[in-house]
Amino acid sequence: MKPIAILGSTGSVGVTTLDVVARFSDRFRVVAMAAGRNLELLVAQVRRFRPELVSVASAELAGELAERLKPERVAIVHGMEGAIAVATHPAARLLVSALVGAKGLRPTLAAIAAGKDIAFANKEVLVVAGELVIRAVRAHRVNLLPVDSEHNAIFQCLEGRDRATLKRIILTASGGPFRELRLEQFADVTVADALRHPTWQMGSKITIDSATLMNKGLEVIEARWLFDLDRVQISVVIHPQSVIHSMVELVDGSVIAEMAIPDMAIPVAYALAFPDRLPLEHLPPLSLIDRGKLTFEAPDVTRFPCLRLAYEALGEGGMMPACLNAANEELVAAFLAGHVRFIDLPRHLETVMERFDNRPAASLEDLLETDGWARGAARELAGLDPVATTALI
Repeated sequence: MKPIAILGSTGSVGVTTLDVVARFSDRFRVVAMAAGRNLELLVAQVRRFRPELVSVASAELAGELAERLKPERVAIVHGMEGAIAVATHPAARLLVSALVGAKGLRPTLAAIAAGKDIAFANKEVLVVAGELVIRAVRAHRVNLLPVDSEHNAIFQCLEGRDRATLKRIILTASGGPFRELRLEQFADVTVADALRHPTWQMGSKITIDSATLMNKGLEVIEARWLFDLDRVQISVVIHPQSVIHSMVELVDGSVIAEMAIPDMAIPVAYALAFPDRLPLEHLPPLSLIDRGKLTFEAPDVTRFPCLRLAYEALGEGGMMPACLNAANEELVAAFLAGHVRFIDLPRHLETVMERFDNRPAASLEDLLETDGWARGAARELAGLDPVATTALI
């Protein structure tokens, strides 16, 4: 039985992970979990899976959780140190890293240093500190198993193949809810509109990123580090049906695709059980006949400039991807709170990038400084208090 720890147990990936664990309770055991503020769901999870250690966002929430969990016998911690304690739990062999945003960086690095394999669903960690993370993965000889459906698809397509035969990878994107919306209509997009994803059920932050195509841009940067690729080896194609989750093109022109219904249980289960495969008999089979046509189109970076900005950040290198990520996190939060418009997201993001004095990232402290600066700059453009605590502390 494989003992696992989960960062982000109440998020969409965390919930899916626990569903897989429940279906294969003879194979997996949850020893630790970290969540944010959703105590209602967390209490139910703790009572069902009985972890030894639980972390929440704050000391106040930790006290409330302790009261609600009486008489359960579980250690409760909080904050960044609590998340690190969960990530490095001595009994865990695998960490499911599924926090949203850059706050997953320090716990994930701590888990790698502790020798844990990582089921990786927190793309912002590699966007912010890809070189740092990959260096740690190699030094400690742990496995980094991608959970995002696109990167998990690439991982499956490359498994057992000579990497010298790889020409490029092709990341697919649904196109989000505004794929056919005219540019002049973007000024009227509401938060509710942006949260109506046509294919996937996800958390609010990633759903907004999908609507702007920033999510795909972050995945491009993530893929660069996961698969050790040059920028020119990473392509994006819009595929609204979300049946082909990504493809690889080999040097002889062959293209290999991973296809499945759009359900996160499939990549989660593959990462948890790797190199085995689990029989997910509760899922309906993929019927290409019922699906009908599969269509593909080029992404429109005029209407969705966030994808272009992500490629530019990757091309500039240094700490520009960390700047991009921090500013985007703050701007998405501002949009969800009603402080900026949908069309302001790429405009403000580009302004922050233009103002940033980019340089190589020599240390985690450099990334902390960049993260804090970019958040402050983004908040100022959004008309908010520019003093923002970095997510990496």
